[in-house]
Amino acid sequence: MERWIDGDENANQMLARVFMARPFLLPPPLHGVPLRVGNVVELIGPSPSAKTHILSQTAISCILPERWNDVEYGGLDRLVVFIDLDCRFDIMRLSEMLNYRIMEVEGVVDGDHRKTLYNLCMSRFLYIHCYNSFEFLQTLKTLHYRLQKEEEAHGISSLVLMIDSIGAFHWVDRATAFLPPRDSSRKNLFSQTVSEAVVQEIKKVTQMHPMLVIATKSTIFMDRYSAASNVAKWNFIKDNQQAERVSRNVTRNDQAIQYREYMPSVWQAFVTHRILVRASEDYRVMSNHENCSFYTLEWLVPRLNSSERLVVKDAGIFVD
Repeated sequence: MERWIDGDENANQMLARVFMARPFLLPPPLHGVPLRVGNVVELIGPSPSAKTHILSQTAISCILPERWNDVEYGGLDRLVVFIDLDCRFDIMRLSEMLNYRIMEVEGVVDGDHRKTLYNLCMSRFLYIHCYNSFEFLQTLKTLHYRLQKEEEAHGISSLVLMIDSIGAFHWVDRATAFLPPRDSSRKNLFSQTVSEAVVQEIKKVTQMHPMLVIATKSTIFMDRYSAASNVAKWNFIKDNQQAERVSRNVTRNDQAIQYREYMPSVWQAFVTHRILVRASEDYRVMSNHENCSFYTLEWLVPRLNSSERLVVKDAGIFVD
């Protein structure tokens, strides 16, 4: 009580504490559940299923200002960290979607004005790519210092840490775990050890820079008739019995689709929310739109009783 009366925290500490306590809503399509900094959202689905598109649209909503030059943009006015483990991120697509978003709000305005806002937003998008688990862990270990510099330079804090394809190196690490290392000074990595280190480093970063974590993960789907025959194929995997067995997670569509979980249990225990995204083939046949793709988004954790149809257009993702 005395510490509270004395007021022993500055404004940044107060805001960090408030955001930790109060949930906030991200814009569509991640608006179904109130989220707060410290949550870890896993966005799963086959490739392609618009997972990176969803990250890009969420990032744009974060880096846009709430109000700029007396114009309302409705952004969150924060920094975003994007760690690309697939090394396939299309920065031009992000640029195109950002320009569409600016033009949607402003209409036809002075080109210099629009370019200044565009440059401001892009400077708030911190892009990092990694080619293996060593680089990924090195990035996480040094992320605190980079964020310190970026936050001081921009005068705003970070809001979201995005990891595109958290399982990108899982199978490579598994395959090379028992092979002689190419470099005698460096040991091979085990997937369980890597996941433990990744979780610990993310926890350290988010303690010093309170952020929401969103990670995409490609997954393998099996229908219910072939799932039983495929169980034997996965029995040789011994990373962790709980994490490596065939997942019982199913969709609500008469349990016709199952996906197999492959990430170690330490990562699965770290995840607080899970979203399933997959192509909506039936809906694509029903539509006559051109240059559009259609997907279904479903919250698995927490379980919601409804799903949403997403339309991916040149301007971004829209909830149908």
